[in-house]
Amino acid sequence: MVNGGVEKGSRIPIILVGNKSDLQVGSSMDVILPIMNQFSEIETCVECSAKNLKNISELFYYAQKAVLHPTAPLYDPEEKQLKPACARALTRIFNLSDQDNNQILSDDELNYFQKSCFGNPLAPQALEDVKMVVWKNTTDGVQDNGLTLNGFLFLNTLFIQRGRHETTWTILRRFGYDDELELTDDYLYPQFRLPPGCSTELNHLGYQFLQRLFEKHDKDQDGALSPTELQNFFSVFPRVPWGPELYHTVCTTDKGLLSLHGFLCQWTLVAYLDVRHCLECLGYLGYPILSEQDSQTQALTGLPRQEPRGEWLLPSPAALRQGIPAEQEAELADALGTVPCHASFRLLPQLYEVSADTRFAKPSDAACDVACFIYDVSDPRSFSYCASIYKQHYMDSQIPCVFVASKTDLPEASQQPGLSPAEFCYKHCLPPPFLFSCHGQGPPSTAVYTKLATAATFPHLNAVELGAASFWLRVALGATVTALVGFTLYRVLTKNK
Repeated sequence: MVNGGVEKGSRIPIILVGNKSDLQVGSSMDVILPIMNQFSEIETCVECSAKNLKNISELFYYAQKAVLHPTAPLYDPEEKQLKPACARALTRIFNLSDQDNNQILSDDELNYFQKSCFGNPLAPQALEDVKMVVWKNTTDGVQDNGLTLNGFLFLNTLFIQRGRHETTWTILRRFGYDDELELTDDYLYPQFRLPPGCSTELNHLGYQFLQRLFEKHDKDQDGALSPTELQNFFSVFPRVPWGPELYHTVCTTDKGLLSLHGFLCQWTLVAYLDVRHCLECLGYLGYPILSEQDSQTQALTGLPRQEPRGEWLLPSPAALRQGIPAEQEAELADALGTVPCHASFRLLPQLYEVSADTRFAKPSDAACDVACFIYDVSDPRSFSYCASIYKQHYMDSQIPCVFVASKTDLPEASQQPGLSPAEFCYKHCLPPPFLFSCHGQGPPSTAVYTKLATAATFPHLNAVELGAASFWLRVALGATVTALVGFTLYRVLTKNK
């Protein structure tokens, strides 16, 4: 035999071909079947005839199939079950596809899986037929009208036993596996072009993906991952990439559990220090499939590298200082000039003030990481001007925007006819106007700066309530050095004031 001196696990697939079948009456399969049962590497047997072209095309089809979709890595015909490596790979695929982490693939999850692997969802009747086959042949393959892990494994075993190896191979290759059932380098380490002198950080797509996974594995919904929940999170990895030192390097809860803040801080650090390892981890987590992206590189952004600063300095815009007595100027500068953060590194953002008379000649003139519109609540025409600038330059862009209502210590004037500031922000899916006043007990609040930095760092949060702004900002600053470019657009008074 061809594989006589080869290890059992790495044997070459074999096809038995009986030629000149035109010279024989009947079939010789009764003689061949015992041989096929004796040697598991025999994929199939074909009787053909070159004279009358019987089964010639089938011969080449089965030969191609044996190479592209081999049985040997998937199935042990002697034990009549999936091989351990195949079962492990399919278990990982099941866990990734179980998006609500209830150990059952619902109809929606099955259709998402089917569409990801084969391009189209299953028809409702076909879906029910699949579950019925599993239910009839297993004791626990179907629960709560969904497919369990055992049911999923049985279904793939059935595909292989019925000669449909290509179905299981299509699933495996969609999730990055090669013929040896290892994740390919092309999948784990996609090419990521980083310009010289730049550092890497997760963008809003990456943070959104990781937050969804955190919430998926936070089974008790206490805002933290217990050791068991963290182990479940890493079940799709060949080995746990974080050791016990994790709990000494990032923020934890009062009970010593890994909080969302600490979780995202650790990922920020990984992306900054080792982009290759970050890509690998996102690959194990199934980022390309679950996020419907080409590769993990879509979750990362390259930024010019900056040296760490001793503190995070923010200039104090004149728009927020206007009308403050001279004796309070120094106090305000101290309050707004230095914004502490929970980190060993700080950032040096740049805020640019743009007057009401500024005209944007081209789209790049309005480009920024966050736009801040400051209006005077005591001026009935102030907000309408800000709203017009927003509609003209920012409404259809992806730039996060924050409206700040200044001089809230003064009586609020009725704005010009139209939507109120709160209604306007609600209509355009913006956070409600942030209230700010320089007059009050104690130093002025620095929360407006935190909100701007948060919106710039996590632009995807701009459409939801940013009440936990300081939390998100600490996440961004937890373990990285990056550059943040701010931008302020304001009009406090009309030209005649």
